[in-house]
Amino acid sequence: MGLGLYFADGEGPKFERPLREEWVIRDLTAPDPNVHLRYVMDAVAEIRRALGGSVPLIGFSGSPWTLACYMVEGGSSADYRTVKTMLYDRPDLMHRILEVTATAVTHYLNAQIESGAQAVMIFDSWGGALSHAAYREFSLNYMQRILADLLRSRDGERVPCIVFTKGGGQWLEAIADIGCDAVGLDWTTDLGEARRRVGARVALQGNLDPMALFASPDKVAAETRRVLDSFGADVGGKNSGGHVFNLGHGISQFTPPENVKVLVDTVHSHSLRGSAPG
Repeated sequence: MGLGLYFADGEGPKFERPLREEWVIRDLTAPDPNVHLRYVMDAVAEIRRALGGSVPLIGFSGSPWTLACYMVEGGSSADYRTVKTMLYDRPDLMHRILEVTATAVTHYLNAQIESGAQAVMIFDSWGGALSHAAYREFSLNYMQRILADLLRSRDGERVPCIVFTKGGGQWLEAIADIGCDAVGLDWTTDLGEARRRVGARVALQGNLDPMALFASPDKVAAETRRVLDSFGADVGGKNSGGHVFNLGHGISQFTPPENVKVLVDTVHSHSLRGSAPG
């Protein structure tokens, strides 16, 4: 999109030309993913072939609001001062960025589905930094627009969509109502309580605290079992949309690989006992 995206060693995305000028924002356009991001689609297709049906391939994109945070701030931010100032002072410009970005994300995810992704996930890392009203207007609204235009089936198979807002537990019912198939949860929300709130409307994904993986192996196993048990019994029953075990956010690059193996092995073994799904 012409903003000069790059990655610094050990850091998240950065931009050489963050969105600050009104004329630049007005001229912003969504790229064609099959032209500008052909290498991504080729990679998706190649990975799908290499997997050979052994596990599903999940496509991914940041949410419009999360992408806009990086695009306006120029990188990660501790307080989102620049992007939030724009949100409150010039909501028209903020909506312009979000409209273009929502279009870009829709095209990007659809291209991934057409290239072989069997499910897709919208990752709203910074939605939890918004006020109650602002979250609905500037984040949830645009994720709902994306879902309305997503390809939901491919080659006769349904393509599920997962929506995750870090810090979004207070909006769980609202997220479940925008048309997604599953809602991701961070570690601050109890899975059993979340299940009671949404019933069988959506599946739930989550939600081990990634920092738990730095504990001793026996503590990693115990915490993994606790998360699985918190969802409750009758995982696939009429009062449950199902549970997909996952971390409550991204995994740290410093995580001991042997502890990840403990986690995976525990999920498999504990799920086989009938207490939770794998």
